[in-house]
Amino acid sequence: MSGPILTSSRGSQFRPPICWPLLLPVPDADGRLNFPDLESSIRQRIEAVLRTSPGEQLMRPGFGAGLELLVHKPNTAEVRARTREAVMAAVRVFEPRVVVDRVTVAPAKICASSGSRSPIASAPPAPPVEVSAKVPVGGA
Repeated sequence: MSGPILTSSRGSQFRPPICWPLLLPVPDADGRLNFPDLESSIRQRIEAVLRTSPGEQLMRPGFGAGLELLVHKPNTAEVRARTREAVMAAVRVFEPRVVVDRVTVAPAKICASSGSRSPIASAPPAPPVEVSAKVPVGGA
């Protein structure tokens, strides 16, 4: 018996069902899947951890560093310390392939207003975050 045949009373106007968009690798011309190398995989995972807020993922409510929650906070030493701690804790918990060496949150320089009344143009930029980590290689 063959697989299901998708038909519709509308003929060729049949639309594929809406489903969960998985970002899976697509085979190349030789049929091989191009998965990222170790460095790219770790970089992508850390980026996902930093860009996700806790509670954003349904099945993992604690996943993420919550940096978006700190974007419009004042650029004070306290906020920079909270940012540093949030990044260190999230990377340590959710990316076990790395050992966090240090996290640096630098104070942002306040740019002079460009004469525009836009709040975006006159707001100070968010403090840049730098994560330095080591990847242990070899057996446990």
